[in-house]
Amino acid sequence: MTSRDLLQRSAQPITLAVGCVVLVGIGVAATTLVVRTGANEIGLLAVILVGLAAIGVLAGLAITQACRESHSRDTELRELAAAKATLESSIADRTEHLREAIAEIRRSADIMHKTIISMADAVLVIDENGATIISNPAAHRLFGARADVGSPDWQKTYHRFQPDGTTPFPADLSPIGRAMRGEDVDNVEFALRREGDIRITQIIANGRVFRDPDGALRGAVLVYRDVTRLQETERQLRQAQKMEAVGQLTGGIAHDFNNILTVIMGTIGILTEEVAHRPDLAAIAQMIDEAAERGAELTKQLLAFARKQPLQPRITDINTLIVSAGKLLRPTLGERITIETKLEEGCNAFVDPSMLTSTLINLAVNGRDAMPDGGRLVIEASNVFLDETYASVNRDAAPGAYVMIAVSDSGCGIPVAIRDKVFDPFFTTKGIGKGTGLGLSMVYGFVKQSNGHIKLYSEEGYGTSIKIYLPRAGTGTEDAVTLVPAEKTAGGSETIFVVEDDDLLRSTLTAQLTSLGYTVRAAGDAGEALDMVRSGITFDLLLTDMILPGKMTGRQLADAVATMRVSLKVMFSSGYTENAVIHHGRLEPGLLLLPKPYRKEELARMVRVGLAHEAYRPSARSETAELRPPSNAGLA
Repeated sequence: MTSRDLLQRSAQPITLAVGCVVLVGIGVAATTLVVRTGANEIGLLAVILVGLAAIGVLAGLAITQACRESHSRDTELRELAAAKATLESSIADRTEHLREAIAEIRRSADIMHKTIISMADAVLVIDENGATIISNPAAHRLFGARADVGSPDWQKTYHRFQPDGTTPFPADLSPIGRAMRGEDVDNVEFALRREGDIRITQIIANGRVFRDPDGALRGAVLVYRDVTRLQETERQLRQAQKMEAVGQLTGGIAHDFNNILTVIMGTIGILTEEVAHRPDLAAIAQMIDEAAERGAELTKQLLAFARKQPLQPRITDINTLIVSAGKLLRPTLGERITIETKLEEGCNAFVDPSMLTSTLINLAVNGRDAMPDGGRLVIEASNVFLDETYASVNRDAAPGAYVMIAVSDSGCGIPVAIRDKVFDPFFTTKGIGKGTGLGLSMVYGFVKQSNGHIKLYSEEGYGTSIKIYLPRAGTGTEDAVTLVPAEKTAGGSETIFVVEDDDLLRSTLTAQLTSLGYTVRAAGDAGEALDMVRSGITFDLLLTDMILPGKMTGRQLADAVATMRVSLKVMFSSGYTENAVIHHGRLEPGLLLLPKPYRKEELARMVRVGLAHEAYRPSARSETAELRPPSNAGLA
């Protein structure tokens, strides 16, 4: 109700009262006039009645007005009560809505808080001055306690570098520095190292700034991801791909080179015998022979790196092997280097012992070269178990039981910049003519082919430790063919069936066997050989190359001939075998292999071993002989 309405309602009873007073006054005046004028009683009575009537009228009007006002007041009170109830209901509704809104805000804030603290990535919320407002536990683990990241005090403990881990990272290019200038941050990479810690943490940062409605900068949200493990995995993958590609190339080259060397070494043997009475020519022949021997060693290392060398693993007492290798190493390393061994009992691995000995010698020689002024070389052996956690970090390692062999030196160490290259073939830090760069690559290939794992640790100025993990030997009786000691062996009069696709090598091999007294039958591929067998030729030993042109390998040829000759005796020859005789890097039990290149004496000895060996047993796959895939298989 307005103030005007209140004024009108208060004026109504006043007007009615004034009207009554006026009427009474008029009545009194009329009565006085009648009395003064001497009017009779009837006139006086009339005046009185008129006055009373007027008073009654006024009284009725007053009562009516009073009733109206009472009804109006009741109506207004009811309206006020209804308005009050409506207002109270509205207030209650708004209060409930506000309570729900506050509860929703609290729920959202709680979810946001839990989300931030549970994130694996580090989260920082900073104000416009760079001070930290919010930080999660991941940020505390990465950047330390809840201090202002990037502040002078923080920089005394944490040092930022470019991703290379050595070049300082400019403070104005840091994620926080850019955010304080109002810039959004996308994929900024840097490295972080805590004072007193040698570990480098690789980080990628992203961030967005936020502003108030007027556009003024109010802070930023920054997210940091630790990508150290991811980058290490990517590095290992790139390294493995590179090594695989180089291995395929070197393996193919070594295979063809072995054929050439076999011819050279075979003919040199014949030539040496012919010029024995000519010292000048004999010296030249000896030089050629030594060069061929170096070439053979080179191809052996290439094949080891390519993981295509034929291994003959057996259960090996690692401690005994290390002690024996140590006797060879003492005169090789010299008196200025002390050799120490730390051997745990019961270290037995399933490995090719001769290749492992060569591996230890390679590692020891590398250690010697890192200690030109003398030092200490430690060879350790122990039984270890690599768990899932280790394998998840080192993707080329499988969980399981291993024998760990560590060769450590106290030399100059390997610089960080070249540690990823030490196992690459032909990589060397030695001077020209002092190394082929194949020593460590051969070690790498041998370990991988043996289903093992290799790890390098080094610090500049302190030394290097290379750890080899080889599969621990089981309780089985696995063993490879044990060959008779290498010595000159006379020839014979038997018939040898030679299958070799290289014309020059086939001719040389035929000449060597003929000079030893054997009768030779020769074929250039599997198809020709099968036709000759079907024609009824007789022979005592099948000597076949493993890699033959066409659809059949030497192993498949032997399987096919064995179905026609029950007492067949077979010897294989190859530069590498592409899993035809070798499975998972191991020579199948009962098979004979003459690795290329070989000398006449080795050929003579192995032929006698083959003729005395048991009859050939076809492989279980002879019914469905595997066809060698075309050279472009898998490239589609």
